[in-house]
Amino acid sequence: MQITVQTLIHAPLATVWRCWTTPEDILAWNAASEDWHTTEAEVDLREGGRFRSRMEARDGSMAFDFEGVYTAVIPMALLEAEFGGRRLLVEFAEGPQGVTVRETFDAEDTHPVEMQRSGWQAILDRFKAHAEARA
Repeated sequence: MQITVQTLIHAPLATVWRCWTTPEDILAWNAASEDWHTTEAEVDLREGGRFRSRMEARDGSMAFDFEGVYTAVIPMALLEAEFGGRRLLVEFAEGPQGVTVRETFDAEDTHPVEMQRSGWQAILDRFKAHAEARA
C-alpha cells in the first residue's frame, strides 16, 4: 500500500529544493513534533547517492536513523529513493500559487496507516513553514 501526503508552499522553487536537500536545512525542519529533532543529516544528491538523518526524542528516550539511496534525481522536479526495502517518490511542481510538494511512499507494517500518514504530513507541514520562512 502507498501513502501520499502533500502541501503547497508559497516560496520559489529554488528555495524549496534547497531547503529539502541541504543538511543544515533538514536539521531545522525534519521532525513530526517539537518533542523530536534531527541531530544529523547527510545528503549525497545523485542517483546512487545515500541520504541519512538521525531523529531523536528530545528527552533521549528514543532515536532512529532514516536512510536510503536515491534511485533518481531530477533537480527541482523529482527525487526517488529506496529505504529499508520501501520506495519513496518526492515531486516538486511549480504553479502560480507556489510549489506543491508531494510525497508518495510505501507504507510499513508496524504502525497503522493513518498514524504513518499523519506523521509524514506533520513533517511536511514543518518543512512548509521552514521553506516559507526562508523565502
